[in-house]
Amino acid sequence: MRILIIGLGIYGANLAVDLTAMGHEVIGADHNATLVEAIKDKISTAYILDSTDEAALGALPINSVEIVIVAIGENFGASVKTVALLRKLGVKKLFARAVDDIHETILRGFQVDRILVPEQQAALELTRELALGGDVSSLAIDRDHYIIKFRIPEVYEDMMLGDVGIEDNFGLKLVAITRVQERRNAIGLIDRESVLIDTADQTMRLMAGDEFTVMGTQRQFRSFVRHTK
Repeated sequence: MRILIIGLGIYGANLAVDLTAMGHEVIGADHNATLVEAIKDKISTAYILDSTDEAALGALPINSVEIVIVAIGENFGASVKTVALLRKLGVKKLFARAVDDIHETILRGFQVDRILVPEQQAALELTRELALGGDVSSLAIDRDHYIIKFRIPEVYEDMMLGDVGIEDNFGLKLVAITRVQERRNAIGLIDRESVLIDTADQTMRLMAGDEFTVMGTQRQFRSFVRHTK
């Protein structure tokens, strides 16, 4: 995936580096030359420019990226103006960071596709979601260990559980597998509910929509994601 990140402070830089580590092509931009210099060798390309200048913003490859992320946090006005200009320039998928409730309300007025919260953990969460192409839930156990729940990648659909080798191949501990099943309730209507699947049965075939809950480190998770591409 090709991603443009505007704003390379702590949040934007962490997000850019994590997404690059996942195999995405990341383009960064910031008006601060020091921030650009610090990250230029860690991502695909980095530009020094004022994103509140429409002409400068238009020079970025905004039409050839799949997502534009406005990660500006310290300058409320610059963030809002950048988002407004990107909408004017026709960006199709736009994410933006909000520093407070007022900022978030204004960004929603521009119909931003996703509002991002200003913690480093949010950068990690977004990295996982973009890597697996779906909703991801996680719980930090310590600085590097997480419990992560995610929908299985398409490549594993119809495979036997034993052939995935999530523990042997990637070191991730498989905690649970859940599957949505339909059941008729007492009044005859169809309910959909998630049920646990027996992980001891290594011949069980995985289905589209199944969800893994695993425990492991960020490095182990990155290895798993790279293998799914």
